[in-house]
Amino acid sequence: MSFNQHMAEFGGLPVVDFLSQDTTEEDDLPKLNGPIGFDHHTKATAAAKTDPGAYAWRLRVVSFEPEEEFAPYFTRFLAEVDTAPITALVLGITASSETEPCYLEARDLLIEHRDRFPNLRSLFLGDVVFEECEVSWLSQTDLGPLLTAFPGLVELGSRGTGEGYRNPKLPVPSDTALHLRLPEHRSLQRLIVQGGGLPALVCRELDAARLPSLEHLELWLGVDEYGGDSSPSDLARTLSAEAFPSLRSLGLRNAEHADNWVAALAEAPVTPTLEALDLSLGVLTDTGARAILDTPAFHRLKRLDLHHHYLSEEMEQRLGAALTASGVEHDLSDRQEPEEFRGEKYYYPSVGE
Repeated sequence: MSFNQHMAEFGGLPVVDFLSQDTTEEDDLPKLNGPIGFDHHTKATAAAKTDPGAYAWRLRVVSFEPEEEFAPYFTRFLAEVDTAPITALVLGITASSETEPCYLEARDLLIEHRDRFPNLRSLFLGDVVFEECEVSWLSQTDLGPLLTAFPGLVELGSRGTGEGYRNPKLPVPSDTALHLRLPEHRSLQRLIVQGGGLPALVCRELDAARLPSLEHLELWLGVDEYGGDSSPSDLARTLSAEAFPSLRSLGLRNAEHADNWVAALAEAPVTPTLEALDLSLGVLTDTGARAILDTPAFHRLKRLDLHHHYLSEEMEQRLGAALTASGVEHDLSDRQEPEEFRGEKYYYPSVGE
């Protein structure tokens, strides 16, 4: 799977685009479900300007050789839209795909103009689909300064980690790769980190954070090949329930080594405190399923999401029956079969490249 659709909703609001001057054809428009044409987008943008607080605004420039660079585009957005009532922002592609898109410039522009967004509550960096940039190439930046600049944020999300993380021969500069060196932040309730591989370093940075209001944490762990070398020990405080006392929903998604994470969760103090657990999109096999069957804490959850898995048909039925009997709402859809090549079997999480 690749990311092939742009967000249609964020922060509880419909997403509307502030179109760049390069957007002249339907191919330049965000990829959404359904036939939404250029006229629809231009009319939607014009209508949104009359009530800007009723929408989540997406900022993106056309990804191939943009004539309007992001900085002047952002300046034009500030001039044309009353940003004071805006509560949700989505950053899409912010540079040509030929220049390794990164969110350092966009982050710093937001921080510089923080006074223009007094009501900002939800922010996502990286609403980018594979036609614009593969997720493994998508560079990020340190998200900590955003929390410092916006103490009222309740939701923060990102996609991508950085080229250096997936290629150990390259340096990993702090300003062009994902970091979660987060300050204490008393408002943040939701944190979502998507990508093809989440580095152990980033997990350890997050594990040290003080986010007393955090209720939902969603991490896309990914594969070793794309920098996803994290293990349960890198989230020791999170799994011990010490890091985030308000946490009730935990997602450890897209994990190449999902069985190892299940084994850790089976013994982790955090599991009995959760209402929802999301282990979807990863390489969960019968080994992990047996641990779920044998661990009472998993059967006390309100919801368990396991879709996209590698369970045998027999185990899928057995686990589903057990969860149903325990009253756990669950998703065991999208059973996968391993790929075979020269007698070897290969198992893949949903998002890698």
